[in-house]
Amino acid sequence: MKRRITRWVALCMLVGITLPAMGAMSISKMRQNTRFLTDRMAYELKLSPQQYDDVYEVNYDFINHVRHLMDDVVRGNEYALDRYYDFLDVRNDDLRWILSNSQYRLFMNADYFYRPIDMRNNQWKFRVYAVYYNADFFYFGKPRHYATYRGEHYRTHFGNVSYYKTHHRDRYHHDVYDGHFHVRPPKKEPHRPGTPLPPPREQRPVRPHTPSRRPSAEHHRPSVPQQVRPAKRPSRREPEKNPPSRKESKREHSRRE
Repeated sequence: MKRRITRWVALCMLVGITLPAMGAMSISKMRQNTRFLTDRMAYELKLSPQQYDDVYEVNYDFINHVRHLMDDVVRGNEYALDRYYDFLDVRNDDLRWILSNSQYRLFMNADYFYRPIDMRNNQWKFRVYAVYYNADFFYFGKPRHYATYRGEHYRTHFGNVSYYKTHHRDRYHHDVYDGHFHVRPPKKEPHRPGTPLPPPREQRPVRPHTPSRRPSAEHHRPSVPQQVRPAKRPSRREPEKNPPSRKESKREHSRRE
């Protein structure tokens, strides 16, 4: 029985069938996905041949590291999710030294480049295939080291410093994007890679409002002003209704004297 299971697993690996329990991506499939993502980035961002080869390496390192984690991320494993964001931030940091400032801003605005993996219905896939449907069509040929690169330029081989940062001056002469590029959301707000998040903006600290001890005039001002109409005075020309008699007028005149 064990021999049959071993033969079946070996047969599946030979024909390139993905086992549901393992969910790991084969090397050939990983290279194909890496090339497709890099090809579309080269098409939209107008990469040079040198940039095309370097971006392929960065995408290769990222996909190679996360392809063994995504099944655990789908299951809700917090450690796998943290590792995913670590690799994604490393990838986006490496791309800063390859792309120019204008190219990197276009890169961030395209969510299928900036956050390349989507996760829905307990499955994960690459966002770029939802924009470009024909997976067999490529705008450019294979990168120069398509079949030979195996992660030699990943930063763990250079003291956790980006290889493309140290070689930036030798290869490129453009301005480097120095803004915020991290994708990891705040820990208070749980988030998964499938839901896009805009890059956080720099906000100035809000100064707390302290009410003054002396109330302002507007504090006691009513919302609707009250209008008081003055009492109507009788007109001089208007005759009085009950004029005094002659005797009363004489008495009043003698009293005044």
